[in-house]
Formats: sequence, C-alpha cells, structure tokens
Amino acid sequence: PQVTTPTLTPTPTTPPPTTTVGPGIELVVITRHSTDIQVAARQKFLQSDLARRYGIINVRFLYIDAPAWIDTIKQYLEAGRSIDVAWGGGPTLFDMLLSSGLLSPIKSSVVMDVLKDIPKEIAGASMVREVNGSIYWVAAAISSFGFTVNEVKVSQLGIPYPRSWADLARPEYAIRMPPPVAGLADAIYSTSNTRMFEIIIQTYGWVQGWKLLTLIGANSVVYTGSGDVREGVIRGDIAVGLTIDFYGYGAQLENPNTKYVLPADGTAINGDPIALLVSSKNPEAAQAFIAWVLSPEGQTIWMDEKINRMPINPKVFDVTEEGKRRPDLKRAYEETLRALAIKFSDELALSYEQALMWFFHATIGDPTVNSKLKEVWKELSLAYLTGRISKDKFEELVDELSNPEKFVFRIPGSGVTATFTEKLAQELNEKVATDRDFRDAIVREWKERALERYDSVLRKLRSL
Repeated sequence: PQVTTPTLTPTPTTPPPTTTVGPGIELVVITRHSTDIQVAARQKFLQSDLARRYGIINVRFLYIDAPAWIDTIKQYLEAGRSIDVAWGGGPTLFDMLLSSGLLSPIKSSVVMDVLKDIPKEIAGASMVREVNGSIYWVAAAISSFGFTVNEVKVSQLGIPYPRSWADLARPEYAIRMPPPVAGLADAIYSTSNTRMFEIIIQTYGWVQGWKLLTLIGANSVVYTGSGDVREGVIRGDIAVGLTIDFYGYGAQLENPNTKYVLPADGTAINGDPIALLVSSKNPEAAQAFIAWVLSPEGQTIWMDEKINRMPINPKVFDVTEEGKRRPDLKRAYEETLRALAIKFSDELALSYEQALMWFFHATIGDPTVNSKLKEVWKELSLAYLTGRISKDKFEELVDELSNPEKFVFRIPGSGVTATFTEKLAQELNEKVATDRDFRDAIVREWKERALERYDSVLRKLRSL
C-alpha cells in the first residue's frame, strides 16, 4: 500500500483563525452613504486584521431611502435573513429604528475599546445614544450645516462678506440682482437644505425665521438639488450657497477661492450613527465592523478627497498617514467643536416638516412666484438703501411681504380662512404628507396668494 508522506500536505504558515467556522461571513449593511464611501469602506475593511480575525469575506451594502428602512429590516427579520448593521442617515432615523425595537445593544469588547476615544457629545448633540446603561448607536462621523462662499466673487461684487444666516437676507445683496448673489435648493428637492431652513426657524423663531427665509429665497438662485448649489459656488455663478459641511470642504479642494463658513448665528451639529441590528445573525462579526469604522484606521475613509467628512474619532489626525495629510480637515474639525450650535429639536422639525417643505416651494421656490418675489424685494431694497423710504417703512413692508402669520389663505375642502402659524403647519403636516390631492390644492392656493401678496406690496411701494 502507498504510504503518504507528510510533505504532500504543506503546513499552513499561519494558524487558521479560531473564531470562524465554515465558509466565512458576508456582512449586510443598510446605508445612506454614497458609493464612494461604500467602496472605500469595503476595500479597506476587508484588508484589516479585524476582518481576518472574524472571518469576514465580504460586506454587502443595501442603499435604501430612509423612509423604507424600517420595512426593509422587518422583511429581513420575518424571512429569517441576516441584515447586520445600519450605517449613515442621521440621528433621527436611528432613533426611529431604536423606538421600533430594531437596534441591539452594542456590547462587544472590541467596540468598547475604541469607544473611549469617541466624544459622548459635541456642541450639545449626542454622539452616543445610551438607554438604561446600554449603548444603541454611536456616531461614526459628524456633520454641520452652513454655507460655502466664493471669496473672489464676493470681492468682485463688493458685497458684505456673509458670516451669518441673517447676512444672506441683506438688501445689499438684492440690489446686485440680476443675477442673484446667493443660492439654495428648493425644500422639496433637498433634505440638507430643508434641515438648514429648519435650523433658521428654530434659531429665530417661527415668524422671524420665515421672514429671513423669504428674503434669503429672494436673494437666491433656487436650484433643484443641493449638488447644484455647490457647483454654482465652485464655478462662481453665485457668491454664496447653502451647503452641508462636506460639500463645502469638497468645494475648498476643487476651488481654493471657496470657503465653508459655520454661521455665526448658529448651526446644528449632527452625529451620523452606526448601529447593530436585531436581525443580525453574526452579531460578533457585525460589531467588529462597527469597531473598525470607529477606529482611526476606519476613520481614514473620511479623509479621502472625494469624501471629506468630519471624523468622530480625532485620533485619525494624529496616528494615520491619511489624517496627517489633511490639516485642512483637522482645522475644520476644531472649528466645528467651537461652533455656536443651537439645541436643535428633531421632534419639532418633524412635526411640521412636510408643511414647511411645500409652503417653501409654493411661496418662495416656485419659479413664477420667485421671480415676482425678486422684483418686489429688489425694488424695496433700492428704495431703502437710497433713502427714498425710512427704515420703519422698509420694515413694515418687509413684514407684509414675508410674515407667515399675516399670510391669509383658504384651506381646500373646508373653505376655512387661516394664516400660516406654526400650530397650523403642524395640523396640516400629516395631510400634506399623505393626501396628494389635498397637497396639490393647497400648493395652488399658496402660490396664488403669494403672487397677490407680492403684487400688493409692490403697488404700495410704488404709490409712496
């Protein structure tokens, strides 16, 4: 009989990892992060020691719109399929997953080791969500909201440099039109711009907030997406545009004459979470991925020049090559920590969000309405800045032009006359969100009343 010599079975140079059994693990991650981030994370993580130690051979991303997350996770649960990690999409979404019972507490020692480097809160905003001593989500990145300035364009136009949200409503900007000096995206097309409108309203209160938004909209090109605002600033079509922070940092790299500004009158800082799902069949491996994302090594994906996010773990700047190459992001991180951040209430914002988006669109964003608004605002600004009308008269006409509580309209189907108070916006919110016919009807009504309102102010101004 043939004798098999041991030389036929080469001895493995590295002992097989002790934690894996079977063919290796594929993690499934539900995410709101862009393809750039997914590709960078998959590639770097799969080469990491942690991935090898836990026998993880692939990470599959499910890129799904936020409103469908809860249903998707429940479908996986019911079908007995594993969906392991939720990553990216903001704190509101993760708190909804938590209240729906879809998050598992994070307990693994690999995560606990890295948590000591993660700030518990930044500028009053939670970075770690803890309930009854258990941790349910941890921010993996932070975001702020502000605007990006094209500094060359500002000096060419000779306008005051914008430092606050309120600056974007200045009459000095109006008299430079056309073309408009500023830019924003219509609320119905952009969640990041909607968030900024909510920040302005929560900073200044309902009435003053809407007055500012109306005048900012009058000073602005209204784009149909937040990416277009960013491009407009980079090209110099506009001098200033509303942007989330990473659009601003990306703009600074593409055009060094641009600068992202944290508004002096307040921003909201968000932690962008990562969490373990109850539907995970591989909770240890899933938590290894979470630990990696929070570690300096994982945080290097934010340093990529195509990504430009603010890391949650400041060690990335000191201990990684990628972090050391981005002193610009380190400076921005330090500025973010010092920023004036308002205590932003997601709950309040959500209570009127749909009504806000469609009212903004109807009375500010719609092209026909917006050109009428620009006409009257420019004329009003000129009359004031040339001394033709007094400051008191100017403020009185601005109030007529933009105060939501003086905006009279009929509620479709009921014939009831109302004004756009915060309370009414909350009462209409659900119906605007779910009843298409009602929404179309009220948007039509708002547009007509807005055009009448702007015409009426123009007539008054011309009769003075």
